[in-house]
Amino acid sequence: MSQVKMSAESRTEFGKGAARRLRRDGRVPAVIYGGDTEVIHLSLDAHDLMMALKQPKVVLEIALADSPAQMVAPRDVQRDPIRSTFEHVDLVVLSRREVRERLVLGQAMAKAEQVAIEEELDPVAVATAVSEILSDEDNELEADDAIAAALEQVREAMKAQAEAAAAAAAAEDAAADSAAEADESADEGAADSEE
Repeated sequence: MSQVKMSAESRTEFGKGAARRLRRDGRVPAVIYGGDTEVIHLSLDAHDLMMALKQPKVVLEIALADSPAQMVAPRDVQRDPIRSTFEHVDLVVLSRREVRERLVLGQAMAKAEQVAIEEELDPVAVATAVSEILSDEDNELEADDAIAAALEQVREAMKAQAEAAAAAAAAEDAAADSAAEADESADEGAADSEE
């Protein structure tokens, strides 16, 4: 399941200095917004957040000491470009329906990645295809059917890429043969003119 419980601490200090102190202590500054709640400023454990965000379509259950738990999803994750550490995270409040949909989609994507690995296909491509299929409003497929459709879609794309690569290689070979024949003709013409 792609739902992770995390404890958070309220933030009362703001600005670069406060954010740097939090990061130095292994925490990530964050905000929660959306729904009927006011903006909540908090900090999360950097390692726990990193592990949680590795899961597809994760739902975070954020527990603050002075308020009820919030069901949220990452909206914007800012990383340091050099160290690849988290700088700041924006979290958006989810409704119960959104939580259910996100969890179903996350489970389907995780299962799709496992099936793709077993079938020696690109797990990211298959998971992305499943996400697109299940996110389509006109979709009526169940998760397993969507996975099967995504697998077929990725196989067809791989086949088309292989055919295109083979055609390009054949065109290169033909061009190389043509150039070699032209060189031979030029060499023969030069030899005939010398005689």
